[in-house]
Amino acid sequence: MTQSTLIQQSAQLIQQADALLITAGAGMGIDSGLPDFRGQNGFWRAFPPLAHLGKRFVDMATPELFHDNPKLAWGFYGWRLNAYRNVVAHQGFHLLKQWADQKPHGAFVFTSNVDGQFQKAGFAEHRVLECHGSIHYLQCSQPCHHDIWSANEFVPQVNEQLCELENAPPICPKCQEIARPNILMFSDGQWLSHRTRQQEQQLEQWLYHAGNVVIIELGAGTAVPSVRLFSEHTARWLNAPLIRINPDEPQVMGNQNIALPMGALDALLAIEQAMK
Repeated sequence: MTQSTLIQQSAQLIQQADALLITAGAGMGIDSGLPDFRGQNGFWRAFPPLAHLGKRFVDMATPELFHDNPKLAWGFYGWRLNAYRNVVAHQGFHLLKQWADQKPHGAFVFTSNVDGQFQKAGFAEHRVLECHGSIHYLQCSQPCHHDIWSANEFVPQVNEQLCELENAPPICPKCQEIARPNILMFSDGQWLSHRTRQQEQQLEQWLYHAGNVVIIELGAGTAVPSVRLFSEHTARWLNAPLIRINPDEPQVMGNQNIALPMGALDALLAIEQAMK
């Protein structure tokens, strides 16, 4: 089947749907100019100082680093926080929002991304599930209590040559220990998950009333398969078609499912053109 035929079929499925379940992995952010962490070389291209230090992503994305080397930990996460605050969500986000607004039950987003781009593009906070948490929220690194609070008041000043925080890190207002992002890290027994659990409940309630759902999966790979597994499980549970958009790993099982070997923005623009 040709790619143009698959695009046309995707457009028809989306037009006929009552609701869109949008699932997104790291590949969704690349078209906005965010770095691609895939593979060790990709990570070190994004953060050259860490290549000199021999630090891998799994070394940086760990709760222990906030105790062992808080300047380095917040250098890394502060750099990302600044980047995510400044990023402009690409046109694909806005096309998805436009399509959702035309549906009786709108859309719900399930994403492993912690950058908040869907909210920037206008998706309501109560219609987004961030399964790995969000960099825009903080928690105690101990944690001494279960509160989660906004990171808006913290403005990181990062020495990008050293990947180190230069100003004071955020602290827990109760125990005065260092705060950390409310993000699920590797080997993370300290992550406070109740914000994400509440989002899961909101998604379950939405799915109960959503009717004829189409799942659009964007940029979700197999290295961290959270999004792919959720998409496949939900497609089987709802007997809903899954449109998997991925330039490198588009494979998907099932007769009603569609595999588009394309980047997220290119695919969404092509589907929009087919709708017209």
